[in-house]
Amino acid sequence: MQDVNINGGGILKLQMNRVFIKDLAFGEKTKVENHTLFINKEEIVNELKKEPGVKDIDIDFAKPGEKKRIIPVKDVIEPRVKIEGAKGFAGVTTDVAQLGSGVVNVLYGAAVVTIGDIVGFQEGVIDMWGEGAKWTPFSKTCNVVIDIKVVEGLHPHEHEEVVRLVGLKASELIGKAGKDAVVDETVEYNIGDNAEESKKYPNLPKVVYVEMLISQGLLHDGYIYGTCTRQTLPTLIHPNEELDGAVISGNCVAACDKITTYQHQNNACILDLYKRHGKDINFMGVVLTPELTTLAGKFRCCDYTAKLCKLLGANGVIVSEEGYGNPDSDLVMICTRLEKQGIKTVLVTDECSGWDGMSQPLTDTSKESVAVISTGNVSHVVHLEKADKVIGDPNAIANLAGGWDGAYNPETGSIDCELNAVIGATSEIGYHNATVELY
Repeated sequence: MQDVNINGGGILKLQMNRVFIKDLAFGEKTKVENHTLFINKEEIVNELKKEPGVKDIDIDFAKPGEKKRIIPVKDVIEPRVKIEGAKGFAGVTTDVAQLGSGVVNVLYGAAVVTIGDIVGFQEGVIDMWGEGAKWTPFSKTCNVVIDIKVVEGLHPHEHEEVVRLVGLKASELIGKAGKDAVVDETVEYNIGDNAEESKKYPNLPKVVYVEMLISQGLLHDGYIYGTCTRQTLPTLIHPNEELDGAVISGNCVAACDKITTYQHQNNACILDLYKRHGKDINFMGVVLTPELTTLAGKFRCCDYTAKLCKLLGANGVIVSEEGYGNPDSDLVMICTRLEKQGIKTVLVTDECSGWDGMSQPLTDTSKESVAVISTGNVSHVVHLEKADKVIGDPNAIANLAGGWDGAYNPETGSIDCELNAVIGATSEIGYHNATVELY
């Protein structure tokens, strides 16, 4: 077992025990043995069918390298079990409690993937092999696919909620397999309060991470401790809280850059900032900023975000976006406000540059936005070969962002679509496979 300690003061200390998962199989008991996650299908299905609004449940597997296609994907969640500290997705699947500390066993390398009837128009696709696998990080995970059928008569927002909650519940049920499993690696995340860390690292620049979250209604929302982000002002949290499940996905934005719950649990920006903390930066915390639809809402949140960063004494800020289109305005307005206060700001965003990559990448810009990291072009077209097995419905591509009527060819079994339709292809928190070359 390998132990890794990532810095440390003490306001919240989170110990992640990683149980490496390399294979999946059905069995008489849900357990981990020799790096294989065994699942009692009947037991899990029966438990999930108890959830309100559920008509039927099926479970399938998709492993790296298999010629399998999963479509339409709603969310991806990492299965875990809390050994010490507040449990579950507090405020959603369990009572409200302070997350971010304690001990959690992680089924590292496994993922719960939810699919089912179309809720909105912006779920996505995961290919486990070939060209499609290059673009999604979830081609490398051992995926437990939960196919959810809901009862008739549900409104779209009710349908979305059922699918969201079933996915979270499934990840908890499956995560229990890790409770008594052999731990392969332990990672500890530990940052103290502002005063403590500033005293410890007086000469290091203070860096704040601003994470923008889709908050636009019509199935386009994130949740913090179960609270819809449309109902919140920009919120300061300890980075451990997000890593421990305080932030979940509830949105149906374009699949390429929607932040799945799994990606919140493993936020690449947070993990990279942790690695630099105490070495060349002083990581001061995370500000979760809603992306609202009204102009007044945008001004309010951008002003509030800049104020929080200033109050924290930030010398530098990294801002990541979720989605594209009107949130581009929030992104550059936050940058403008921070730069005018003398705070160096880096933006992380993808581009909507057209099939040829020559169109204007963002809908807004400002002269202060000079340090921008691109996570890829959402409009890039890919050809996905025929799968040996499709888990779900390949015809769903016609209704996904990045797909169109005729994108799926039933004669050849292939799909042509934009990266828009591929889960996590241009992740704006950096949890994806694409890189950028400078010429």
